[in-house]
Amino acid sequence: MRFVIVGYGRVGSHTARILHEEGHDLVVVDDDPDRVERAANNGFDTVEGDGADEDVLLEAGVDEADAIGAFTPDLNVNFAACMVGNHHGCRTVLRIDEDYREEIYERYAEDVDDIVYPERLGAAGAKTAMLGGDFNVVADLAANLQLTVLEIREGSPAVGKRMSELELPESARIYAHGRAREALTIPLPGTELAVGDEVAVVAETERIDELQAALLPASA
Repeated sequence: MRFVIVGYGRVGSHTARILHEEGHDLVVVDDDPDRVERAANNGFDTVEGDGADEDVLLEAGVDEADAIGAFTPDLNVNFAACMVGNHHGCRTVLRIDEDYREEIYERYAEDVDDIVYPERLGAAGAKTAMLGGDFNVVADLAANLQLTVLEIREGSPAVGKRMSELELPESARIYAHGRAREALTIPLPGTELAVGDEVAVVAETERIDELQAALLPASA
């Protein structure tokens, strides 16, 4: 598969490395000459320029790419890059750094294929989103951070609660949600949980027991 990575900072560089190691082709776009040089030294094709500029993205091959991941710290640049990707039929992955708030989702979720929180998921989550994964995995993302998928079962204290009402450990965030036998997608705070639902949650490893207590039946 072929990808365009906008932004070669911490998230973009790690995502590019993971995709490259898995045999995918990619082009890195960044407006910082030092980052472009670093990406080139790491063996990547590069385009120096504004990731919000369609001409720059066309030079990077967005019209032939399978997906574009916009991972700069600038939300406006990321959203503009994703809109260009939409226009050219790419899968779009948008980075945001803001906290879990309903207005953020409502503003962007309908216009992109996936939203990633790098400070929660890191490059592994971004890479999975780029490939269109369903997050049905359990993976260590960092020394003290874990992504896990849990099924909401009968007797769970979460049944009937909205996302915004869940009492999760402070470090935990629900990243994706799906009804029984459906793909996981971005949840809204008003989404109400039911038996059979699955949720993908990021939490510190030492808080997993607390997380399970909030989402699983007492006997689980």
